[in-house]
Amino acid sequence: MVFYRALSILFNIIETFIFIRIILSFLPINMNNIFGRFIYDMTEPILGPCRELLYKIGLNTGPFDFSPIIAVLFLRIISNIIIRIIF
Repeated sequence: MVFYRALSILFNIIETFIFIRIILSFLPINMNNIFGRFIYDMTEPILGPCRELLYKIGLNTGPFDFSPIIAVLFLRIISNIIIRIIF
């Protein structure tokens, strides 16, 4: 039960960071400040491969970045698989 709760909290934190990054991308602020850099560093290892996957399958999304949607979808799928395996 503790592992389930810890895993749930971890995935919720990652999804929150992704959501914050989406919001920050719409605001005219410098991403080189401490907060922006922290959010970028925490989310880029997840969003980078998703962005590359979209590029490899040929989905040219123009100015819109759909990698956060793909990342959250993958996180939820992985979370559900792990929970079903353990419980």
